[in-house]
Amino acid sequence: MGTTILSFEDRIVIETLRHERRSLKYIANYLGFSKTTIFNEIHRLVGDYCADNAQADHEAKLRNRGRKRSLTANLKRFIEEKIKIQKWSIEQVAHVVRLAHKTIYNWVDQGLLEISIDDLPDHGIRRKRAKETRGTFSHGRSIEDRPDEVMNRRVSGHFEADTVLSGKRKGQAIATFVERKSRLTIVKRLNGRDSTAMTRAIFELANQLGTNLKSLTVDHGKEFANYDLIEEKTGIPLYFAHSYAPHERGSNENRNRVLRRFIPKGKPIEEVTDEELVKINWYLNSRPLKYLNWRTPIEIFLRNLRH
Repeated sequence: MGTTILSFEDRIVIETLRHERRSLKYIANYLGFSKTTIFNEIHRLVGDYCADNAQADHEAKLRNRGRKRSLTANLKRFIEEKIKIQKWSIEQVAHVVRLAHKTIYNWVDQGLLEISIDDLPDHGIRRKRAKETRGTFSHGRSIEDRPDEVMNRRVSGHFEADTVLSGKRKGQAIATFVERKSRLTIVKRLNGRDSTAMTRAIFELANQLGTNLKSLTVDHGKEFANYDLIEEKTGIPLYFAHSYAPHERGSNENRNRVLRRFIPKGKPIEEVTDEELVKINWYLNSRPLKYLNWRTPIEIFLRNLRH
């Protein structure tokens, strides 16, 4: 029983013994295969077992084994839109279209897709984090005081917050709020880079989400200097990560990196229209994520709202 591959002669024997009404155990012992192999072979096709038909089915499946899906015009258009417009990763696209991600990489390398290395996340390169140059302060509630329900991501409503800047020293900025359980990302325009602008954005978020906003985890950037006023007016606690520890707000850091594919460094926020911000919000939240078991952030977030 060292193999489970049946020959055409074996199939003829099976057909003959079936006509003699021999048992499954008898046929398996006679041919030297397991009962499971013989059972699967007999049920390969619907109806009475026929050696010729079973062999033809076996050979057809061998021909199709490992066959790659062809790149149709519709599939090409879908892949290019997801990667170039909605900024999906190749792995995310591969999961949705049920292809090996290496196949899509091969199509890119072969020039079959109008996608360049610049269209891929981080241009295929992990960059070192730039040194923090914004003003900071050292007060507030420590991240170490967060309750377990925030740490383990089992309860929805706990967000991380940060600011995304353009290359200019002054002007507008972007506030990002990421829900820890679902990774839902909310992008808001800030008319300034100070604590007043961020405080206004948080008040607006609290008004929109109500009890679905339970806490915020932030860094020590000066835009969060009004933390005491925010806590007093909203009742929402703010927890501050340790300095130079971006991994403590990993969800926010990850989503900001994706956001940079839509708003690259150096591009003034003023050039991003409100309509574009709405689209970016949708693109960020409607893409399937591997660590959500290929569900989307908006799907997970809305499911938790119903509970």
